[in-house]
Formats: sequence, structure tokens, C-alpha cells
Amino acid sequence: MSSPDDFDAVRRDPDPIRRGRRATELMSIYQQRAAELARLRREAIEEAHQGSGLTYTEIAAALGITKGRVTQIRSGAPARERVFFGVGPVHVGVPLREGTDSRMRSYVDAADLATQQDTATLLGTLALAAEPFTIEPEGTTLPGGDVVMICGPKSAPIGAELLDGDPRLGMVNDVGRWWIEDKTTEERFGSPMSEHPAGDEDLGYLSRRMDGDRVIVHIAGIHSPGSRGVVHYLAHHLAELHSTVGSDSFSLAVRCRLDGLTVVDSEPLTGPHRW
Repeated sequence: MSSPDDFDAVRRDPDPIRRGRRATELMSIYQQRAAELARLRREAIEEAHQGSGLTYTEIAAALGITKGRVTQIRSGAPARERVFFGVGPVHVGVPLREGTDSRMRSYVDAADLATQQDTATLLGTLALAAEPFTIEPEGTTLPGGDVVMICGPKSAPIGAELLDGDPRLGMVNDVGRWWIEDKTTEERFGSPMSEHPAGDEDLGYLSRRMDGDRVIVHIAGIHSPGSRGVVHYLAHHLAELHSTVGSDSFSLAVRCRLDGLTVVDSEPLTGPHRW
């Protein structure tokens, strides 16, 4: 979050590098707030029209703008489902994995990078800035602000912690493979990719929760394509999902169909379950 004090502090900062860095950070925050205000203004116009029965001409007069400007606002503002991810900027995290070669270098899996990029592309369609970050193997915390975390329970403790906090769905390891489990019914869902021979489908987990005034979206695949399948589902069904869950915290499981490692289709497997 920012305040007038932040703005004044940047102007007074004698260090040019620190001043430039903080100015860049504040510009991103202000741009995201401006996009959110545009969304709120469009929704206010639609509410006045549909809820109060005012014509767009009457609304324009009340707002002190032209009817043409009202038309521009209605067509140009970000989609209402933008708020699903918060206000932005949105930090998009993937696991930093420990190497197993002789040099033991840490790396980010190529499949995780692809999912991170898919997420950034989706956020861009909603006028949300994506700020990538990596999750340390022993990571237990998340950055401040809105977050999309693409991380399973095996990759970092924070992944397991968030799943533990979900009252409806979880992920468990049993008989040498991972399952998505309904904590209420104890029903388990296994990935066809874990079968022998491996199938051409995978499963992914999605949750969205409010943490104070920020949003945390958690994505975890049983295998890497499952995470990408969740993002595929969001890219094609976000408006419908947001209309269903609104601002409630929830979780669901997604089944995705693959052509190689490319996701070609996705659908809900169970949920959304409101918390």
C-alpha cells in the first residue's frame, strides 16, 4: 500500500538510486490503483443504470461528463473479474528447486516458468501487473500484497501450510503418489499421469483466500501440467467463476487434458467449495 507520506518521502530522498527505485515502485502501484478505480467507476455506472433505473444520459449529467464519455468508460475499463486477483501489482511465485548434479545449482523448472508466464499473460488481460518471484525450498513466507503462488506441498513448506489452511480440499501422498483429497468426504482424486502407462490428463488445485486486504491465489498441480491446467481453466472461465464465488474464499480441483505437455482443455473436477 502507498500513502501521501510515501510520495513526499520519495521527493525528499537525497539518495538518487533509492529515490529512482522507490519512484518506480510507486508508479506501478499508482497505475494499478488507477485501473481499479476505472473498474469501480464502470461498475458504479452500471449499478446506477440497472439498479436505480437511470438512463446513461442522466448518469452522464449527474457525473458532469458527456454521454459519449460514459460509453467510453463502459467499453474501456477493465473487466469486473479483475478483482478476483486483487488490486495489484500481483506477485507470481514459482518454486526454486535444488539441483542434483555435481554443482548442485538451484534452478526453476521449465514447466513452472511456462505456468508463471501463462499467469502473467492472464493478468495482463485484466490490466494487472505481474511481478515474478521465486519460492525458496525452505520458504515459509510470501511477499506483501496480492499473490499468485504456484507451488505444491512438496516444493516448499508454504505450499503445505496453505493447503493445511483449506478446510475443504488438500493434497496427500499415499502409496507412492499424490492425491487431491476432499477433507469432508475423504474422497480422493488421482492423476491419470500417475498411472502405468501414464494417461493424457492431469489434476490441479486452486484456492483463493482473503488475507486482510490482500488476495492469495494458490495453484498446485499433482504434476507440473496440472498447475498449467488450472491457469488454462482460469483463462477460459474466470468471469463465470468470479460470478459464482464473488469475494468468498474457496477451493476447487481442475482436470485438464493434454497433448504431450500442452493443455488443450480443462474443467472443474470438484468444487468450487466455499469456505
